[in-house]
Amino acid sequence: METNLLRLIIFAPLAGAAINWFVGRRLRSEKFIGTVACGAVGISTVVAFYLAFNSDGALQSTSPLFDHLWTWIQVGTFRADFGLAMDRLSGVYVLFVTFVAFLIHVFAVGYMHGDKGFYRFFAYLNLFMFSMLTLVLADNFLLMFVGWEGVGLCSYLLIGYYTDRKEAGDAAKKAFITNRVGDWGFVLGIMLTFYLTSSVGQGSISFFATPQGVTSALQTIGGLSVDSFTWHAIFAGGATSIAVLLFIGAAGKSAQIPLYVWLPDAMAGPTPVSALIHAATMVTAGVYMIVRCSAIFTHAPTAMFIVAVIGAATALFAATIGIAQNDIKKVLAYSTISQLGYMFLACGVGAFVAAIFHVITHAFFKALLFLGSGSVIHGMHDEQDMRRMGGLKKYMPITFATMLTGWLAISGIPIFAGFFSKDEILWKTWSAGTFSLPSPIFSKLLWAIGALTALLTAVYMTRMMVMTFWGSERFREAPAGGQADEAHAHSHGVHEPHETPWIMTVPLIVLAILSTIGGFIGVPYALSSLVTDRPMNYIEHTLEPVVARIPGGHPEEAGTGPELISKAPQEVDSGSPLHGLNESTGAAASVSAEEIRDERLLALVSVLIAASGIAAGWVIFQKRPLLQMPRVLENKYYVDEIYDATLIHPIEVVSREGLWKLFDQGVIDGLLHSLGEAVTEFGRLARYMQGGFVRGYAAIILLGALVVIGFFAYYSVQALGLVP
Repeated sequence: METNLLRLIIFAPLAGAAINWFVGRRLRSEKFIGTVACGAVGISTVVAFYLAFNSDGALQSTSPLFDHLWTWIQVGTFRADFGLAMDRLSGVYVLFVTFVAFLIHVFAVGYMHGDKGFYRFFAYLNLFMFSMLTLVLADNFLLMFVGWEGVGLCSYLLIGYYTDRKEAGDAAKKAFITNRVGDWGFVLGIMLTFYLTSSVGQGSISFFATPQGVTSALQTIGGLSVDSFTWHAIFAGGATSIAVLLFIGAAGKSAQIPLYVWLPDAMAGPTPVSALIHAATMVTAGVYMIVRCSAIFTHAPTAMFIVAVIGAATALFAATIGIAQNDIKKVLAYSTISQLGYMFLACGVGAFVAAIFHVITHAFFKALLFLGSGSVIHGMHDEQDMRRMGGLKKYMPITFATMLTGWLAISGIPIFAGFFSKDEILWKTWSAGTFSLPSPIFSKLLWAIGALTALLTAVYMTRMMVMTFWGSERFREAPAGGQADEAHAHSHGVHEPHETPWIMTVPLIVLAILSTIGGFIGVPYALSSLVTDRPMNYIEHTLEPVVARIPGGHPEEAGTGPELISKAPQEVDSGSPLHGLNESTGAAASVSAEEIRDERLLALVSVLIAASGIAAGWVIFQKRPLLQMPRVLENKYYVDEIYDATLIHPIEVVSREGLWKLFDQGVIDGLLHSLGEAVTEFGRLARYMQGGFVRGYAAIILLGALVVIGFFAYYSVQALGLVP
């Protein structure tokens, strides 16, 4: 179905950015700038909800909405349109991205009040929204890459927003360069996709081959049927190569090992930037891209295994670092990396819907926690060190109550949103088959890593809450450290904490509500059947028709092979694995009683793990909030130092001593200087010929005439045959 409203979703923020840049910078009116910025995102939000939920909306049928603006590139048989498409996957993404972004924009109006670059900040923020929405709504790889690079550029601008702070500039460059490493893999993956499909005469980089249903060009790659064994071998290796290359791009954007190092340093930007880019939107772009390309990954089990292992390793690795950080935003930064690892773990075991479910709930509670930390920083007069906080709940009751909700959500306590999505990932990991895992043992091992990560998450989040809101009021105490701490205290001074204004607390309240009830969109039948026979897993019901399935991964996903479902839920026949989820009286038709029992047992274990983590964190840090953590964790396993020693410093040395001094100055500059000196010397010699004496000039003329006469005389004699 065609519609012209999709373009309004992406161009409204772009118009807001242009207005604030050209008009807002002249007016310097915070009211005008804030209204334009929030209004632009508000328009995108309203249009997105309308297109998703109207009678012919994207979430109501399997036929995507299309908006073809123009043919962008056409060379031979290759064609790339500037076209937008909203199907169930991109529709779900656009809904929470626009709504959460709107709340963050409102919060930022209060947070950035009085900043001299107010117009510049909101112009960058709106430009980021344009890029992010382009990435999500793009109907082909090439346009997605434009949005992909756009969010990278805007991230660089927003992280380095404080131009007078060296650490902000360094962090911005670090983020930009690290993402370029990942983008290298993404570009090669796109090229290989086109090459592979072109080899069988179906070359395409479009996600939607036709406007008929959710027939994706990726299905051409994923479900390619070839008779030749040679082509089959090429395809099998090609699908794995494509999937690995795409994952490299996703690892860069979504901060996975080894490309995660940019995200903690990105906290140098304003806190609303951390909430928008590094919690709710940009860092989840990698997850979106993998799920969008699920038809490729389900034909590349080796690549999926790599995704699962890297995701699990990242989740645990970041959690151990987060437990030792003292900067409130750094704790949340490593928490974000850890939660992203959960999402990639889900993708790796084939639970693509569970990954998107956790993306949504994470957007709610992590945006809440980041904005809550911004409220704390604002109320503490720019103090970010939790060792200088304590006892803030009586000064900031609304911030405390809302962050309490986010804390319980991320820890995995029922009924909060994080419990349902995290439990779903752990269950899918536990019950994963051997399609992408070499052995059933790996599913249990990965589950154990995920469970340990959940325990550590509850511990370090409890530590953050205790150090910030409970205990003694350390902001009045003299620093116990050395001169650095004294200078830090002197720069911030001792101020009375205060609650933030309503324009900052209202978004916190809304996000707290979403962090509480947001998980009910994905309650699995094993849990919902305890109170009702009616299916409540709406997110799975919505997304299953547009993601690929792996063979035999989960009981409800049984099939003969990886495939894309193109039927609307209401059109699924009684023999479909989805049938049981569509009947209120037989919701468990495709799930056995034993599996329901196991899932409930695993859910109980997850609750006990979360409760144990909170209890351990409370007991340990309530008594000793300033407990010294292992130095190796405080220093983040010295990964940055290792990178500096093994990569950054050698590259700098080679660039400075080899490329600059030797090649640039020695070879290129030396050659040019030598040519210049040669011309100078030739001119100096020629100068002696201009002595100013007529006799000298006459002699030169005579000499030249003799040379010319001699030349013609020689060839004339040679022509007459008088000389050999």
